[in-house]
Amino acid sequence: MGTGTKVAIVTGAARGIGAATAQRLAREGRAVAVLDLDESNCEPTVKAITAEGGQALAIGADVSDAGAVRAAVERIATELGPPVILVNNAGVTRDNLLFKMTEQDWDTVMNVHLRGSFLMSRAAQAYMTKARWGRIVNLSSTSAQGNRGQANYSTAKAGLQGFTKTLAIELGKFGITVNAIAPGFVATEMTKATAERVGVPWEEYQAKAAAQIPVGRVGQPEDIASVVSFLVSEESGYVSGQVIYVAGGPRD
Repeated sequence: MGTGTKVAIVTGAARGIGAATAQRLAREGRAVAVLDLDESNCEPTVKAITAEGGQALAIGADVSDAGAVRAAVERIATELGPPVILVNNAGVTRDNLLFKMTEQDWDTVMNVHLRGSFLMSRAAQAYMTKARWGRIVNLSSTSAQGNRGQANYSTAKAGLQGFTKTLAIELGKFGITVNAIAPGFVATEMTKATAERVGVPWEEYQAKAAAQIPVGRVGQPEDIASVVSFLVSEESGYVSGQVIYVAGGPRD
């Protein structure tokens, strides 16, 4: 792909890993579409980017809604330029043991993670194939290997790995790479909410997690953003269809 500002879309970019990723990509010179369910929630991330002299656009869209996705990606293409980088980070949890899990708990998690990544990728690849260059990064999780109380989330995160490998095969000839990152424990509002749900103080919850991690600390959103940065770069063009565990130690 020629010179010029590359346009990136980061979903679930209002906070956590998504916000850190959006800011990192903007810092590196991309124009970033900061997408989340509620457009007003995207403003802090957009402000943080523009305060550093970067270019960002707040976009409110439900990634599981085909019409909303189509409209959002068209708006991004018009206002920022054709998107050639997509980070499918939007996610939700509806944790419960199987016997207590409702159909809605299951469907909500599947719709955001799997249907959302499918719809966003399908919409964005049209611009990538035309440019004959593209980067898609899907956020999986160590939960893909199984995690008590997360039958829905684990299934969705494992599904994203199969999705990643298939897109890598289909889109490679267009100069598009597709990879997945599987974070371990990362300190975000989502993990903080889990600590609250199980009734453990946040500091204690993190310390317990860190004790199980070979590098002796929990992850930060920036740890994930730095791996995204590599995977969307020119230099990573021969890395595709991979699942990279960013978990402070080995995971199979």
